[in-house]
Amino acid sequence: MNNTNQSDRLRGLLEPLVSAKELDLEEIEVSRAGRRRVLRVIVDSEDGVELDTCAELSRSISEKLDETDAMGEDEYVLEVSSPGADRPLTEHRHYVRATGRLARLTLGEGGELVARILGVDDEGLDLEVPGVKGRKPTSRRVAFDEISRARVEIEFNRKDKKEEEA
Repeated sequence: MNNTNQSDRLRGLLEPLVSAKELDLEEIEVSRAGRRRVLRVIVDSEDGVELDTCAELSRSISEKLDETDAMGEDEYVLEVSSPGADRPLTEHRHYVRATGRLARLTLGEGGELVARILGVDDEGLDLEVPGVKGRKPTSRRVAFDEISRARVEIEFNRKDKKEEEA
């Protein structure tokens, strides 16, 4: 089975499972690590992806693949993850998805800016630049063609997740 077919077939099998969790299937990648094959499934959503959701999805994908021969007979390792916080923002939808998040932008003229993305349209971004030392944040507009690189900044939110002990 050639790669495009396998990829399409996997997408067909996995898309419904991913959609059932209200996630988008961003990418399916089959690669080889030595003798082992690695099936990497990248999922995302407007609200990001919880680790638990990745784990549940991983189980249901595993079961589905065991029922079919989509991965053939050879052993493989399944990895289900979200794109990773440090994925560069390259597509328009990546920016849209990062709305409300803090992003580090490298600007064409070499400057760097860390700001919260408030809005995205076809031309660029509406940003809120955090105030320094208790000053109020300021608004700033940056056009896409001014941005040479962008990625989401990791924020550690202090909300304690209730430990769901079974």
